Amino acid sequence: MTTSLVTGATAGIGREFALQLAARGDDLVLVARDLARLEALAAELRAAHGVDVEVLPADLTDRRALGAVAERVASTERPVDLVVNNAGFSLKGSFLEHDITQEEAQFDVLARAVLVLSHAAGRAMRERGRGAIVNVSSVASFIASGAYSASKSYVTVLSEGLASELAGSGVTVTALCPGFTHTEFHQRADVDMSRLPEFVWLDAPRLVRDALADVAKGKVVSVPSPLYKAAVAALRVIPRPLVRATSRSAHRPSSVAGTGR
Repeated sequence: MTTSLVTGATAGIGREFALQLAARGDDLVLVARDLARLEALAAELRAAHGVDVEVLPADLTDRRALGAVAERVASTERPVDLVVNNAGFSLKGSFLEHDITQEEAQFDVLARAVLVLSHAAGRAMRERGRGAIVNVSSVASFIASGAYSASKSYVTVLSEGLASELAGSGVTVTALCPGFTHTEFHQRADVDMSRLPEFVWLDAPRLVRDALADVAKGKVVSVPSPLYKAAVAALRVIPRPLVRATSRSAHRPSSVAGTGR
């Protein structure tokens, strides 16, 4: 029986991962801050799919709580076969408008938690000779749009480096880089995204199905949809001064650096 651990499991892309992994028969370890929502989701998945679901409430900005999640990931008695590092949030407005404690909290969730859990998972899985790590990054990792973009760039590059380190070990690492996705992500950040045309938005169920297919293929960077594949291909070759120029609008006070989760 496969066991999958998902952080940020109660909403958005994380919830969709939990739903699809349970539907395929995986036992689950669900990580999020809200215990009530965790327990409600766990009960739903047990009833619908008959899988074992463990809830692990944790605020990933808290190093002790993050350490407890890392211990669960590294367990040899109850091994985790797939880790989905999905937890995240974005801040409304620009980098210099925020109190530094807000930026530190965002960095802790977006980057430090991925570092710690990827390290724990990579070691444990390499020892067993099997496993997969999915780090939810963003198309924003290829642009220059404040601390959110920088943190996501860190996640993408960390994933690529770890994938190279684990090559041939039986363990894969995938950076999932979605664009704007229909979830509650932007509502929680209090950002009005209504001006964006519908064609730029991704459907979370399709996104996760495609991501899991890429994980099965051992793909290192997974970019969903032809639109965002083309955008990332262009961003990889466009001169960085032009990338910076086209990213400036993301620094306006009314904007948010995140894409969607």
